[in-house]
Amino acid sequence: MKKANLVSGFRSGLVFGIVLVFLFLIGFLETGAGLLSKFFGDPVPTNTLPKLGYVILFLALMAIWSGSGSSKKINPDRFSELVLPVLVNGGVLGLMTALMALIFGNYVKAGVDVRNYLVAVSPASIKMLMLNLTEPVQAALALFALMTVATFLGALLHFVWNRHLSEKVKRTVSSKIESVGQSKMMSLTSHPAARYIALAGALALFFFLPRMWGSYWNYVLGTVGIYILLGIGLNLITGWTGQLVIGYVSFFGIGAYTFSLLTAPEPHAIMMNFWLALLIAVAVSALVGFLIGLPILNLRGDYLAIVTLGFAEIVRILLKSDLLTSFTGGPRGIRDIGGPTLFGADFSSDVNFIYLIFVMVILIAFVANRLQRSRTGRAWEAIREDQTVAKATGINTFSSKLLALTLSAAVAGLAGVLFASRNQFTGPEDHILLVSINVICLMIVGGVGNIPGIIIGALALKGLPELLREVSNFRMLTFGALLVMMMLIRPDGFLPARRPRMKRPMVEDPQEKAEEGA
Repeated sequence: MKKANLVSGFRSGLVFGIVLVFLFLIGFLETGAGLLSKFFGDPVPTNTLPKLGYVILFLALMAIWSGSGSSKKINPDRFSELVLPVLVNGGVLGLMTALMALIFGNYVKAGVDVRNYLVAVSPASIKMLMLNLTEPVQAALALFALMTVATFLGALLHFVWNRHLSEKVKRTVSSKIESVGQSKMMSLTSHPAARYIALAGALALFFFLPRMWGSYWNYVLGTVGIYILLGIGLNLITGWTGQLVIGYVSFFGIGAYTFSLLTAPEPHAIMMNFWLALLIAVAVSALVGFLIGLPILNLRGDYLAIVTLGFAEIVRILLKSDLLTSFTGGPRGIRDIGGPTLFGADFSSDVNFIYLIFVMVILIAFVANRLQRSRTGRAWEAIREDQTVAKATGINTFSSKLLALTLSAAVAGLAGVLFASRNQFTGPEDHILLVSINVICLMIVGGVGNIPGIIIGALALKGLPELLREVSNFRMLTFGALLVMMMLIRPDGFLPARRPRMKRPMVEDPQEKAEEGA
């Protein structure tokens, strides 16, 4: 058992050491320290390095996380059982950090410009790693001591919390809840009017906020709303029927381009009314989804994903092709796309457009929720769980999947219309594969098959990066790390969908009925 604990400590230190080396090599040490300084209300001015204290804090937090993870895996009864594995963990992590400082410090001391080989490793970042010390050996010893002590502290904090404080905190919270009247709170939240009051409050919030926070945040929230629509649409075919469609962005692009060609002055000058063009674009997207689904929906799994991926690339290449420049605008895209009007008045301001996106999100979410609870929705869930069994029970699996793909394409087309109209421009680069990957990611993070989960996923992946603009250069790294953490911590997402439950019918006992009659 002791050997297993030592191996666990060594493995944890090695993993966190590799992660820390990787973060330094991509230039994230400076970014992480800058985020901490912003969190503590001390933002770093432009072209200025973070203070040394925030660099030390960033390194210490990594080590504390490593020590806490070791303590959680070993879960000892006595802290003495934890000391040696944690020292191994901290020693490995500290040794890797010290070696990194020693190597790069000697390079700088020898006058070698490391940026010739590693672009993100600047002399300033090496200076931060060395804790502003001039001698590499002194920096290595300081880092080794810092990481070892912080790892030990992390393990100690987790042990004390798990063994002594966790249950006390839970009991204290429970007693506080009971003291304020848990039964009264439950009765208030379960009251029929509570839902309507909460809904009225949310609507009032959505009405006043766009008028208060300015054009930039309206744009950000509008992008979140468009991705919520895309997530709900993809959820119809992937979340509820289990069919992996990677090329979902193709329907998004078809809706955007159809609407743009009907409302823009170039290249065809049709200049159609917004609402009529919206209906036509949604219908065209649904029709394309129907026609594409006819030959491919007999495929399953990876085969279906590859075919839809190929279709999305075909659409993107055609939109970008010089051959169709006279029809689609080619690589230049389409400009001056029409905006919405209401009773003949212009309705395309940023505040009005965010209202339009809110209304569309609520409408589509309501329709999707009703579909999920309908007979069609139950058929989709049966196909997702086991297509063969669903077919054996009498469900027409092909027509059900075809309906799901058609509706999914229609919702994607609606999102494309709103995207093109709000930006007043659309081009081939707006409809690349990364859009589909983003939608799949927000479904996984929020919870596949669950509409509230999709909303949370869209806020996390499209809204949160705007709050942390310092990590804009590491957006794909952030996506990847978030997905890995979600797979480890909550594989089903923040709000996973509940499995359907069957209610047993009430069957009267004949003997009890006879006794009651007597």
